[in-house]
Amino acid sequence: MNAVETQHLGKRYRRSWALRDCTLAIPAGRVAALVGPNGAGKSTLLQLVVGLTRATSGRLALFGSLVPGSVQALPEVGFVAQGASLYPHLSVEDTMRLARSLNDRWDDAYARARLAAIDIPPGRKVGHLSGGQQSQVALTLALARRPRLLILDEPVSQLDPLARHEFMAVLMSAVAEDGISVLLSSHAVAELQRHCDYLVVLGQGRVQMAGDIDRLLAGHRVFTGPVDEADAVAEVFPVVGDRRAGRQATLLLRSDDTKAPPPGWRSQQTNVEELVLAYLRAPGASVLPGPVRHQDDERRTTA
Repeated sequence: MNAVETQHLGKRYRRSWALRDCTLAIPAGRVAALVGPNGAGKSTLLQLVVGLTRATSGRLALFGSLVPGSVQALPEVGFVAQGASLYPHLSVEDTMRLARSLNDRWDDAYARARLAAIDIPPGRKVGHLSGGQQSQVALTLALARRPRLLILDEPVSQLDPLARHEFMAVLMSAVAEDGISVLLSSHAVAELQRHCDYLVVLGQGRVQMAGDIDRLLAGHRVFTGPVDEADAVAEVFPVVGDRRAGRQATLLLRSDDTKAPPPGWRSQQTNVEELVLAYLRAPGASVLPGPVRHQDDERRTTA
């Protein structure tokens, strides 16, 4: 089953489209990274998934049939907004009490154990906590709702390296223990390969690339060779990124390791950061496998 599936999804604000023709599928149980420059449509897509806004066109479904923002979908989705978005004048205890009153699935024992493990005093006002502690409180509140899908909008953008590491450690522990699906937007591209196994790249309001990270990396290679032969190589292989300096050219190509480079050229693997940057520099390039319909979904459709 897909945790998130969209078909030709679009969102327009007055005359400007924030998101256009977005078709993708994120399998359940995955940790999916949503990457793109500012203004690419990342927050708009996350708000549509959470149900904070409605689409102008297209279709969006969670776990097969749930409509974002509906009574049925709300308990299934947890959301951590950028900057934690907590009430600074409330204590941590009062914040938990408020969350408990609003959520039928609230796991109070989990929330208290999690905050105690990271030494956050219940009586401390949220506004007196560090940025890292506030982010941990926000993550704890979202996880204590016991959602099936967790949405995070730039959750670590304002954290120092240590706080960022601790935040991701808690998140990955929850994924391992509870098997929840995660969709997070982030500018920290270099770190995504350690934590995420699915990738969605947005550029200019459109999906440029979507798929399993290992498969995307396996389908691309970096060729390095003489600059005067680069054009000839580009005629044989689909080029995504092209860098030329002096006598050497470095080409990021759509190719697997079964295809040997031309004589005089060297082939090597790419990484997530290099792959993402190459596609963002080439707005016309795309790798879009599209939604995958699972066998159990097909059986239900034909039954």
